[in-house]
Amino acid sequence: MKVVSLRIITADIKRLVQFFEKATGLTAKWSTDDFAEIVTSSFTLAIGSTRTLAFFGEGVAQAAANKSVIIEFLVENVDKDYEKIKDLTHDIVQKPTTMPWGNRSLLFRDPDGNLINFFTPVSPEAIKKFA
Repeated sequence: MKVVSLRIITADIKRLVQFFEKATGLTAKWSTDDFAEIVTSSFTLAIGSTRTLAFFGEGVAQAAANKSVIIEFLVENVDKDYEKIKDLTHDIVQKPTTMPWGNRSLLFRDPDGNLINFFTPVSPEAIKKFA
């Protein structure tokens, strides 16, 4: 088994796609007006409008309701990325902080309230883990 993507459902797909393009520096690939993907080297962040839910059934998902998942991106320099992110959102949950497990972490929310973690391994153990 291989995890290939994580999908966010949103009521404002253009706004959310633009946010992630600016945050990641990657360009989204649009399949339709209701579905786009940000492809990274390790996984794909899919973003679908609430209109795509009609294919799955009534009440299967709710936009802007996530309070239990953190989407994590391994970045080269979290402190440098913080300078970019603080201009994209005022919802910074935690400025870059070195965590006990060896990652330097920046937590913020996207426009729909999803929790995003940009992190850089800094301890020898964390660097080895992600090498």
